[in-house]
Amino acid sequence: EMLPNVGDKLTEASNEGETSEAADNGWGQSSRLLMTLAKECNMYIVGGSIPEKCDNKIFNTCLIINPRGEVVGKHRKVHLFDIDVPGGICFKESDTLTAGDGVTHFDVDGLGKIGIGICYDIRFPEFAMLLTQHYDCKILIFPGAFNLTTGPAHWELLQRARAVDGQCYVMTASPARTSPPNDDDETDTKSKYPHYSAWGHSTVVSPWGEVIATCDEDPAMVVTDLDMSKVDEMRMAIPTMKQKRNDLYRLVDG
Repeated sequence: EMLPNVGDKLTEASNEGETSEAADNGWGQSSRLLMTLAKECNMYIVGGSIPEKCDNKIFNTCLIINPRGEVVGKHRKVHLFDIDVPGGICFKESDTLTAGDGVTHFDVDGLGKIGIGICYDIRFPEFAMLLTQHYDCKILIFPGAFNLTTGPAHWELLQRARAVDGQCYVMTASPARTSPPNDDDETDTKSKYPHYSAWGHSTVVSPWGEVIATCDEDPAMVVTDLDMSKVDEMRMAIPTMKQKRNDLYRLVDG
């Protein structure tokens, strides 16, 4: 089970008591709920992402929980969403969040190694290459919440690019889209945070770069079977990982 990104909406959560998870005081309510559900349903859960407070810093964090309800991985978003698209959207996630400093992967019997990124992480091919080439991940998972500017232009494109680059499956989960409130909605005018419309379109892409499952912007569940032999077939047929020119360029794990 894979859940969506919290969304690039967290802006002023540095005030005391405003984050949903306080890591320095143990697991928070959201984390405990995911642990319980993973155990009850006997499945892995990639828990989207939630704000995590640790040492007076706030991270955008994804927990990976096994069928025994144990946390087997924790990814803190590495690349922060600081952009300014003329006529589109301006956002500076680093005003609130701190970037993580590591890559995250975990093993699942029958599937192999699975790598994790969060939203903006998908734009960085070197990050994905570390997971697929240094750690032999055969699936990359990115909870994400692209907006209505970058979503239609880049959401599917980036997933297909990372799948072809890494010769792996790429899976994404996005929040459903919600409509902006009416101008006369007093609830929104009193809200501390502006409305954020996610692009939606949770998707699964094959190692060949084909979209094999997807949905639209409405609430939905995407279910598909993964034929892991397709990963090995792709890597044998077009063996780019064995054809690197390390005399000209090299990927280094920092």
